[in-house]
Amino acid sequence: MVPDAAGSRETLYAAARAWCDDDPDPATRDELRTLLAEAEGGDEHAAADLADRFTGMLQFGTAGLRGALGAGPNRMNRSVVLRAAAGLTAYLQGEGGAGDHPVVVIGYDARHGSDVFARDTAAVVVAAGGSALLLPEPLPTPVLAFAIRRLGADAGVMVTASHNPPQDNGYKVYLGDGSQIVPPVDAQIARHIGAVERVRDVPRVAQGWRVLGPELEGDYVDAVVGVLDPDSARDLAVAHTSLHGVGHAIVREAFVRAGFPEPVAVVEQALPDPDFPTVAFPNPEEEGAIDLALAVARRERCDLVIANDPDADRCAAAVLDPDAGDWRMLRGDEVGALLGAHLVARGVRPGDVFANSIVSSRLLAAVARSAGIRHEETLTGFKWISRVPGLRYGYEEALGYCAAPAAVRDKDGVSAALLLAELAAGLKAEGRTLLDLLDDLALLHGVHATDSFAVRVTDLTQIEEVVGRLRRRPPRSLAGFAVRQVDDLSRGAGGLPPTEGLRWYLEGDARIIIRPSGTEPKVKVYLEVIEPVGEPVGEPVRESRPDPDAVRVARRSAATRLAALRAEVQELTRPVEVRRGAP
Repeated sequence: MVPDAAGSRETLYAAARAWCDDDPDPATRDELRTLLAEAEGGDEHAAADLADRFTGMLQFGTAGLRGALGAGPNRMNRSVVLRAAAGLTAYLQGEGGAGDHPVVVIGYDARHGSDVFARDTAAVVVAAGGSALLLPEPLPTPVLAFAIRRLGADAGVMVTASHNPPQDNGYKVYLGDGSQIVPPVDAQIARHIGAVERVRDVPRVAQGWRVLGPELEGDYVDAVVGVLDPDSARDLAVAHTSLHGVGHAIVREAFVRAGFPEPVAVVEQALPDPDFPTVAFPNPEEEGAIDLALAVARRERCDLVIANDPDADRCAAAVLDPDAGDWRMLRGDEVGALLGAHLVARGVRPGDVFANSIVSSRLLAAVARSAGIRHEETLTGFKWISRVPGLRYGYEEALGYCAAPAAVRDKDGVSAALLLAELAAGLKAEGRTLLDLLDDLALLHGVHATDSFAVRVTDLTQIEEVVGRLRRRPPRSLAGFAVRQVDDLSRGAGGLPPTEGLRWYLEGDARIIIRPSGTEPKVKVYLEVIEPVGEPVGEPVRESRPDPDAVRVARRSAATRLAALRAEVQELTRPVEVRRGAP
């Protein structure tokens, strides 16, 4: 909201003028000057926009920075990035223990401004006495994560906003172990960023960083191809889209090097384009995002559709569903369980550990339990999953999979695509499909039906209202099932560190988790119900299997329960203002 008092407005305008004077980028400097002139001339929309840009510095957290491009401290721009680079370098030279000459690997995607932000970071690191290693071109985020350990760096920076809208960009930070930062490192870096009073005082050089050669990309491809069994089947027709991101070339190279036929590309989406012109939202989870890939699959009679998000750290898949007579997207939880079951079938060792985030399905835990290996549940995000000791495989429901932790300690959409293709090709050789394997898992462990939705808000206080209200007054029952356990995740639960959110367990083996998003203004809700198939969950599958329709019956029952739960929880999680104004 724009301040009403003239003095408050004058303070805002003075802050804008001071920011302009310190901004090294003529484009954002002119943008802010124009906006300031409009606001001072009485344009209330311009004044509101200006106030929003100066509500504070774009917050640096475990996800680094992410926000809309534009001028001002609450936007992604060169001034904000230069401060972040200075703060990161100071941390590495201090609490980070890298000494006076830290080594930082820097990658970037093809979004607006990514290459500039990457070079600005390199300029700050080198000026401070460090070494900056710049990836040679826009490349997937997992290549950066791989490069950190490969090159023995102290830290890594990836300039990307992943699957956010085209007007956004971001800045992710990794430490020398190849994992994203976790508390308290984020706060320590943020303190150093806050100590930068003026950008003009941040030393920079015009050259002196090293641009890496193409061999790094080749090393990465070799590493992720190494996740496959060299003797496994390779006959598989795949349609692939990179959604205008940076994954097309490297996925094609990885598939060919692994011995698969070259994927059939969605030509309209193959080349990087920061405007993402063919999709409303460049996230493969969003409705309509993979429609062009599905059209290619139908036309070319493909066996599998694979979609990567723009920075290729996520992997989505779609399959032909004979019951529906058309293609359908596999949920992240389905792919997560399939990959886990595939790795078990290939062979696991006693020390191997499977892991997934608390908002993901409980099916992977059941798969691990039946294989006699340890399973761990972590807080949301690969910054936690990748740190599980002994990790062999980890995933989270938002299409993120760590299938090659020895190479990439983060989610990796390329190695996940390869492993899923290997599984699909092996099943095809047996006359079976991924859906058949999902039915096998349902017979053994029950149908694990999951769903999720988000409650978007325009005022961040609405998030506090929703979560706070449900914390104080949790429901006693939902969809006819009693709530048997209430966990306040902010107090820690099940040995996990405290995190904002709620978890409810219901009779009938249902679970609901409600938590604020870490990167967007919304509350996220995750639902799961488990429905036995013909016999108690966890019992061995009989030699004579249940009626083939038993799985379908169980899936229908689970879907009905899930829909009823969703309807009631959607009503519960509406912010008060929306509930009162709803028809």
